[in-house]
Amino acid sequence: MTFSTADLCDEYSGEIQVLGSEFKSYGKKTSFSGPICTVKVFEDNILINQALEDIPVGSVLVVDGGGSKKCALMGDRLAGIAENRNLSGIVINGCVRDSKELTELNIAILALGSNPLKSKKEGTGEVDIPLFFLGIDWHPGDYLYADEDGIVIAKRKLVN
Repeated sequence: MTFSTADLCDEYSGEIQVLGSEFKSYGKKTSFSGPICTVKVFEDNILINQALEDIPVGSVLVVDGGGSKKCALMGDRLAGIAENRNLSGIVINGCVRDSKELTELNIAILALGSNPLKSKKEGTGEVDIPLFFLGIDWHPGDYLYADEDGIVIAKRKLVN
């Protein structure tokens, strides 16, 4: 599937949400799209691990980590799960680690930054709920399109 977020903005401006370059790209892939699955956690990545194992192939996992930069919510091991399961990509309102290794994985990963400290392992948080961060509503089942210019979110699939 080929698309440009700029073209999607031109054609569908009345029915989309748009986010510019708030995130840094960490995976090998820079362009991705798919239906959204959500996780809300704070400095704990157990539910992220579970979601990566359970969500449908081709999905985009959106993680609201509360914007915390005190630890990483994902490293090369979890990103490898996403790559092996053929997920489309991951968006993290938080940090990653193992940055060098992530660039070698054929998966799209967007995060606020990096931090070498691992997260807690308590299993607290929520899955498959509407999220709101960075001025955007992220709803399970909505479609996300991302490339080097930013992110577009639509209530329906815009590109075949």
